Amino acid sequence: MNTARILRRSTLSALALSSALLLPAFAAQAQAKPAAAPAAAAATPIQFLAAQSQLSFISKQMGVPVDGHFKRFDAQLAFDPKKPEAGRVSFTIDLASVSLGAAEFDAELAKPAWFDSKKLPQASFQSSAIKAIGGGKFEVSGKLSIKGQSRDIVVPITLTQAGKLSTATGSFVLKRLEFKIGDGEWADTSMVANEVQVKFKLAFNGVAAL
Repeated sequence: MNTARILRRSTLSALALSSALLLPAFAAQAQAKPAAAPAAAAATPIQFLAAQSQLSFISKQMGVPVDGHFKRFDAQLAFDPKKPEAGRVSFTIDLASVSLGAAEFDAELAKPAWFDSKKLPQASFQSSAIKAIGGGKFEVSGKLSIKGQSRDIVVPITLTQAGKLSTATGSFVLKRLEFKIGDGEWADTSMVANEVQVKFKLAFNGVAAL
């Protein structure tokens, strides 16, 4: 056997021995490596509960209060009570669903002088800022749009919770003539007052605890 062949066999033997010694160490290191952390679960979306919510208003005709309400409306909410400044809320109202409790009055409100709901079927609100003022109370600033007219408003809200149910309640006053609600002869505020009080109760599932 020549010298070169002996050296080659010796080298191969040394490599095999090194592999045999190192493989257990590599295996132990692989087992000791911590597993990757599982991906964080996606946050549960907040669910609006229309059947448990209410949207109503009170206007005055010749000084007499008249109650009305909307039957169909929707809300989208992204909100953590502990980080209110990062929250947002949007709201849409089906104007054709307005009711004063009598079919002839409801038909009148659908006309162009009032809501013009066939041409402009939706009103909307989109928040721009939410501010905590303590005790489960918040101020929501945003833009209210009705009949193609938009105004900045601030809406006070009180949030209460019972189990998984969160309820936002509040009220504010809007001036109907700013939104062209009651044009023409109905613009006379001695007949129908300019100020309309809007009241709401909005129910949600999935809001984080106060």
